[in-house]
Amino acid sequence: MSTPVHYFLPRDIPGSDKLFALALDLQWSWSHSADELWKHIDPELWSLTRNPWVVIQTVSRTKLRTLSEDPDFRQRLEALTRRQQEHAQASAWYQHNHADKPLSNVAYFSMEFMLSEALPIYSGGLGNVAGDQLKAASDLGVPVVGVGLLYQQGYFRQVLTADGTQRAWYPYNDPMQLPITPVRDQDGEWVRLEIVLPGSRVWLRTWQVQVGRVKLYLLDSNDPANMPAERGIISELYGGGPEVRLVQEVLLGIGGWRLLHTLGLRPEVCHLNEGHAAFAILERARTLMRESGLPFNLAMAITRAGNMFTTHTPVAAGFDRFSPHLMKRYLSAYARDELGVEIEDVLALGRANAEDAQEPFNMAYLAIRGSRTVNGVSRLHGEVSRHMFQHLFPRWPASDIPVSHVTNGIHVPSWDSADADTVWTETCGPDRWRGTMDAVGDELRRVPDATLWRMRTAARGQLVHYARERLGRQLAASGSSPAEVERVDHIFDPNALTLGFARRFAAYKRPNLLLHDPARLERLLTNSERPVQLIIAGKAHPQDQVGQEMVQAWARFIRQPHIRSHAIFLSDYDMLLTEHLVQGVDVWLNTPRRSWEASGTSGMKVLVNGGLNLSELDGWWAEAYTPDVGWALGDDQEHQDEAAWDAAEAETLYSLLDEEVIPLFYERDELGLPTAWVARMRESMARLTPRFSANRTVREYTEQYYLPAAVEYLQRVAEGGAVGAQLLHWQDAVTHGWPTIHFGGVRVDSADGEHIFHAQVYLGEVSLDAVRVELYGDGHDGRGPVCELMTATEQLIGAVNGYLFTARLPADRAPSDYTPRVVPYHLHAEVPLEAAQILWR
Repeated sequence: MSTPVHYFLPRDIPGSDKLFALALDLQWSWSHSADELWKHIDPELWSLTRNPWVVIQTVSRTKLRTLSEDPDFRQRLEALTRRQQEHAQASAWYQHNHADKPLSNVAYFSMEFMLSEALPIYSGGLGNVAGDQLKAASDLGVPVVGVGLLYQQGYFRQVLTADGTQRAWYPYNDPMQLPITPVRDQDGEWVRLEIVLPGSRVWLRTWQVQVGRVKLYLLDSNDPANMPAERGIISELYGGGPEVRLVQEVLLGIGGWRLLHTLGLRPEVCHLNEGHAAFAILERARTLMRESGLPFNLAMAITRAGNMFTTHTPVAAGFDRFSPHLMKRYLSAYARDELGVEIEDVLALGRANAEDAQEPFNMAYLAIRGSRTVNGVSRLHGEVSRHMFQHLFPRWPASDIPVSHVTNGIHVPSWDSADADTVWTETCGPDRWRGTMDAVGDELRRVPDATLWRMRTAARGQLVHYARERLGRQLAASGSSPAEVERVDHIFDPNALTLGFARRFAAYKRPNLLLHDPARLERLLTNSERPVQLIIAGKAHPQDQVGQEMVQAWARFIRQPHIRSHAIFLSDYDMLLTEHLVQGVDVWLNTPRRSWEASGTSGMKVLVNGGLNLSELDGWWAEAYTPDVGWALGDDQEHQDEAAWDAAEAETLYSLLDEEVIPLFYERDELGLPTAWVARMRESMARLTPRFSANRTVREYTEQYYLPAAVEYLQRVAEGGAVGAQLLHWQDAVTHGWPTIHFGGVRVDSADGEHIFHAQVYLGEVSLDAVRVELYGDGHDGRGPVCELMTATEQLIGAVNGYLFTARLPADRAPSDYTPRVVPYHLHAEVPLEAAQILWR
């Protein structure tokens, strides 16, 4: 690709190219070394937008020319440019540890990416994870390329009226104001893709975002060659009806993989961040078919090895489903002309029951059936997902359902405050988040109490200042009187315990649990001896009336005269507001209904800044919580009587705040230090920050998923797909021969502290090397299930393909706890993902 062409910026100003390169590399969003440069160019605009690309486009040419002649400015620009180039060229963790591995590229697909408020193409948690993982991949040198959509309006912006009614606005994302550039080919032409839809051809413009070492490619349907309706396809994120969503996902998956191929990229691994992009599975197979002449089923068997699916959804209703009618309308021609199969063959990949012609097409099912690995995003979510997908693997126990987990983490440098960054840098060094972080926790534990408390106090004071400023603008925009706006300058105390709650307002997140007993909450907030202040933020989906009513309930509570100085609701919850909240709050509250929070990352963001968590034992907090790092709601169980349990947990929440959190914060020594509070802060920071960082997450994905997937894919695709063909032959043989397998007698001999199991198995038409016979026992006494391989010790006399299988186990459980079973086996197969047969004795 040639160097991107920059819009209408003057190229005759000395140093302009270096300035543009800095502004177009989103590394500035987490490496704040250039902040003073942008502030020097235009302090007000930088403060309002935090978008250097807008700053240098908006400032006068005269100002830029004057700055270019300033020796200090030039020197600072040169230093920043050198640092940018050195970072791009330096060897990182991946190069030091895996340079000899056969992984050249990972394609990371996501419906949304949260990278900066300067690029508003995100909604919430899913985009947060995607953006933070791209940044961590850049820090670690992992060869990742992102693929997403450039929304003309993105997710809605929230405005609250004086009575708390939510209004949705959709400001236009002007590409000229975004830190992106067109993707151009070697001849300088803008790369545009043509995608065939029923009755039309849609042109997709392509853009690139520089994220440190990583590139993110975005597709945009607002091409002048398209009809008006087609230009608006990629307009809103999660807007429109099922048809718009289906077309968006076709463009993301099929168009996204086609773009990578057009750019000459050949990723060994395709990582689907949720099922929205699952059509990339089909396009990847089609690309191989076109290059090699292989049929669709063989191309799928080969490419599946390099695909992985990360699900973030804790309930089955959360997956995208499309009616057979819509699927046939938009994908029949693609299936027939491009894949060489009937549309029913494609629909079967997205159905639990392939024979049910009325069953909707489920994008998660396609992602599962087209991937070699599947994972949830926390330990608990992995368990939930195994139960959720169990029906796709009949007769397999939940423990064997092929869904693992990689707990999410946050990109720490994106969320730490300036003061926290200074403490971590002075203690652990400037490269602490770019390696394995082995010693980070121990080093942080040596920081003096006074240093940590000063950091915490400074961050709280900055949040109070920001909250006053933002609330003042919010009230002025809603028509409040000048007196009300002026009063904002006096709300909140920089020394008071500050609680934060900021979530999407949906019923399962229980954003109003704290409002269960308003009088109790009022007493907590208005205690003059131990003052507490609360900041609330969050959006309800425009179609979620219940969520919007919850927003109004908070507005009504806060409007009370005696509450106004103790609680505020900040509208339009976005990335910039999130940064200030997680940096400044003392305690982060999170109250989802258990098992409905797949992971949650908001509470992780407070860790690096010394904030503490008070959260439901769900998602990440279920594996992070211990009494010395925060507080927990719940009993590690799910409850059916939601109303009764909500009331009980609300009571627990009030009690924790009243009896533990608030007293601990205000318990001070003779110098005013809350030593017990700081001890909990320190342990939370030291133990949890490294563990729940995107650094750890991306390293885990790389070593446990990306590298093995690349090896397996390259093995399957080699020699014209020979291994893939062997795998298909094995699958066919197992499928056709499975009904002929049956058990004979089973005997158990117990002696000398062990059980010796003997099982007669008649394999019928299936070869011995195509199966495994195992001894399975369910989990027992807090231990996980047992699965012991049985060995074929001799052939049964007079039997055709019959064998005696034997296994030895300790006699610490009754023999009746164990059951022999037969399962498929192939060296290159992921069972049961690629062969779900199972036979129990």
